[in-house]
Amino acid sequence: MHDELVDHLTRSTPLSRGEALRVIQDVLAYFDETAGDYVRRRHRELQADGLVNAEIFDRIEADLKYRAVAPPELTLRQLRRMVYG
Repeated sequence: MHDELVDHLTRSTPLSRGEALRVIQDVLAYFDETAGDYVRRRHRELQADGLVNAEIFDRIEADLKYRAVAPPELTLRQLRRMVYG
């Protein structure tokens, strides 16, 4: 899976094939987090840092604008509507 990307990383970095694959898997797992999972995780982290909810939610709201999160699961019908209108 992702052979072209693994090949690219092994050509353009000192990573071995196994290391490149692990990096890709880590990045994909990072971006697989849903918005809800991200909000809950960041709330716990910021709360542990001593921030109060007003600060926490302001920061999360700002961060979500720039964060790639996993899209919602789409039905076959929704996918077809995206293509055909």
